[in-house]
Amino acid sequence: MVLANGAVTALQTGDGSLGVVVVQLVIGIAQLAGMWAVFKKADRAGWAAIIPVYNLYVMLQIGDNAWWWLPVLLVPLVNIYALYRIHAGVARAFGKGIGFGLGLAFLGPICFPVLGFGNYRYTG
Repeated sequence: MVLANGAVTALQTGDGSLGVVVVQLVIGIAQLAGMWAVFKKADRAGWAAIIPVYNLYVMLQIGDNAWWWLPVLLVPLVNIYALYRIHAGVARAFGKGIGFGLGLAFLGPICFPVLGFGNYRYTG
C-alpha cells in the first residue's frame, strides 16, 4: 500500500509529512463524500463516486453531456475545457451557473460537499 508506506516513511523521518498525508486524506474523503451525495441526489449509484473513470462518465450522464467528452480529457490543453464542461453540466443540472461549474472542476473538495449536502435539488 502506497499510503501505508508513505505514512511509515513520514513517521521515520519526523519531518511533519504525516500531517500532510492526513490532511490530504481528509480532503479526499470530503470530496468523495460530497460526490457520493451528489450522485444519490441525481438518482445514481453513490458507489460510482469512488470508481476513477466511471465517476466522470456518471457526471456526464448527470450533466446531459455526450460520452465522447471522456476521451477528450486525454488531449492536452483541451482537457481543461473538457473538465470544465463535465462539471458545468453537473452544476447546471442542479440549477447552478458557470461559477459553480468552475468551482466543481477546480475546487472540488469544497464545492462537491456544498452541492451534495446543501439544499440543492437535482432538476435534470
